[in-house]
Amino acid sequence: MNPQEIVIGVVGLGLMGCSIATCLLISGHPVVALAPIPDDLLHARQRIDEHLAQSLANGLIEQQPEFYTQNLTITEEYNSLRPCQLVIECTIENIGIKDTVLNKIEAVVSVDALITSNTSAIPISTLQKLIQRPARFFGLHWTEPAHTTRFLEIICGDQSDVTLGEYLYELSALWGKEPILVRKDIAGFITNRLMYAMYREAISLVEGGYATVEDVDRSCRNNAGYYMTLVGVFRWMDLTGVPAYHTVMKDLLPTLNNSTQVPELIDRIVREGGKGIANAKGFHEYTPEEAKLWEETFTEFTYEIRKLALKYPADVVKRKLNEKQLKDVAPES
Repeated sequence: MNPQEIVIGVVGLGLMGCSIATCLLISGHPVVALAPIPDDLLHARQRIDEHLAQSLANGLIEQQPEFYTQNLTITEEYNSLRPCQLVIECTIENIGIKDTVLNKIEAVVSVDALITSNTSAIPISTLQKLIQRPARFFGLHWTEPAHTTRFLEIICGDQSDVTLGEYLYELSALWGKEPILVRKDIAGFITNRLMYAMYREAISLVEGGYATVEDVDRSCRNNAGYYMTLVGVFRWMDLTGVPAYHTVMKDLLPTLNNSTQVPELIDRIVREGGKGIANAKGFHEYTPEEAKLWEETFTEFTYEIRKLALKYPADVVKRKLNEKQLKDVAPES
């Protein structure tokens, strides 16, 4: 595949949409970035330029930002999406808004163009009922910042053509991803189901008085945070002994929180207007200066952790085995 020949549209230019557009530009695609609301136009180009400048400073790209943005079109006109072979809808989690946007997209793109949504909450099988050709509709679930992380979920709905999902799986390798193809739609997909089980238990431990917010965060950083860049939960259990987990599960699982209600701790923060770093009101307390520094530090971290992660791709052991086999069969000099 030649990314320069695949025009991609990104509809919705908030934080996520801008980093997705940046990822695609870095990968060589012509990008049509569409702002469904005028406010997005005020910040989109600046955000994308900043992402590219930081990517250059951190060695992620070699050319100046202008080299990539020459392939960028920022617009409010849906007709500009006509040449796109793939469109990524990236608007807010509101099915009414997505319905309107998806219909505008389908009205202008070709019949064989793929249409996707970056939703993390609305089932793909529900969204694909909103368009006339549901077989070409998929979820593309990114994580912020899209241009530095390896994460991407490709989700098939009930009516999706799985072969097209496999095409997206191959295409996303050009974007620097190690993708997950979710072949059957399920609420929350894969990553959110895993992570929200942990979020719920973390909140439960704090609400039950077993630990502070700071201690729970520290536990995650210094345990899972040390191995998850290299391995996932199954490989971790393989590495550290499957029988031990079996033994612990028998006694521990019945005690874990399985409530279906939103916990009071997070509900109270939201009721009181807390958004986290965005307005310095969250689980932790922040001064405005601290919140800004946390945001800057997280950005710095994403580039640093990327460098480490790229040293250990998913097939790192296979590569080492191949190198060993080549050495074993090489003739002695």
